[in-house]
Amino acid sequence: TMTYLLAASLLWAFSFGLIKGQLSGLDPVAVSCVRLLLAFAVFAPVLVRRPLASRTAVRALLLGVLQFGLMYVLYITSYRWLPAWMVALFTIFTPLYVVLFSDALERRFRPWHLAAALLAVGGAAVVVVGAMPAGADWRGIVLLQGANLCFAVGQVLFVGLKNEGDAAEASLLGWMYLGAAGFTLLVVVVRLAGGIQPLAGWHRWTWWALLYLGVLPTGLGFYLWNKGAARVGAGVLAVANNLKIPLAVLVSWLVFREEAAYGRVLVGLAVIVGALFLARPRRGAKS
Repeated sequence: TMTYLLAASLLWAFSFGLIKGQLSGLDPVAVSCVRLLLAFAVFAPVLVRRPLASRTAVRALLLGVLQFGLMYVLYITSYRWLPAWMVALFTIFTPLYVVLFSDALERRFRPWHLAAALLAVGGAAVVVVGAMPAGADWRGIVLLQGANLCFAVGQVLFVGLKNEGDAAEASLLGWMYLGAAGFTLLVVVVRLAGGIQPLAGWHRWTWWALLYLGVLPTGLGFYLWNKGAARVGAGVLAVANNLKIPLAVLVSWLVFREEAAYGRVLVGLAVIVGALFLARPRRGAKS
């Protein structure tokens, strides 16, 4: 249940400091491609042992392109026009996209889901809103919202795909990683054809960092997240999307010894936890 979502959020929270320390300045699309290829390599044996029906496999491939591949490309490209902290700021709208798409797909409106998502946005905003700069380029904001939409829609569609049959999450994720890795690899090839050197500046520690990030935060993290997504209601899933923001700041403070607005982190986390309680399925009602 929530344990899977919390574990994934913790894995992602620890990845921020490592990326900043070891991967800053490197080609972001190439970094994403290697991470997804490693994630696929971990799950590839599952595809052999537990094959899927052709139709399900194709749908999982396409879903991986959307939720992981296209999301990564849009997300990382947004850094060209936005500072890193503002990227974090504008990911707080993901819960809204989850509940709105979920309700639209089911052709129903659940006001407590929307209220919980809005509360989660507010809780995350407490953490990331500090000194706003003079402005940000709208292209970066548009790209990032596209990434948020890809991840939000992917989560909801995964739940539907999982509930339609008895396919194991590991098999579905394996095909999804294959689709995402293939997509990002295609982007890298296109960039190579354009004269970009994606591996410029890489060294031994880059590969060690990517090995960790590809296997744990990417491979295991997305697996745990989608596994949890299939077991909780849309409201809880939406709110949990913002757990990683205060957790990432806490990890940066306690582990990587970075400066952080500790009071705002604790307040923001408390608000998000409150939103989780609000999003819980009500007695006698489906979430």
